[in-house]
Amino acid sequence: MGIFFSIFAAVFLAELGDKTQLATVLFASDGQHNRWFVFAAASAALIASTGIAVLLGAALERYLSELPLKLLAGSGFVAIGSWMIVGHFQPN
Repeated sequence: MGIFFSIFAAVFLAELGDKTQLATVLFASDGQHNRWFVFAAASAALIASTGIAVLLGAALERYLSELPLKLLAGSGFVAIGSWMIVGHFQPN
């Protein structure tokens, strides 16, 4: 159960305040959409994208050791973060 809570906490914290959550807030705040429908659709989307990530991770694990996967994932986060920081300071 410890690994379950570790994964839950990591993913939960990573998702807080991201663009996906903000989009869901916007859909839920629109009076034209049933909130339970928004919840179900957003949940299904997150389940599908997580399923793809698990399948991709399992496939990559066959070809790469754990260390390179962590390095690739960390490098990806650094690259995206750097791109966002540079974009912030670019003139509009």
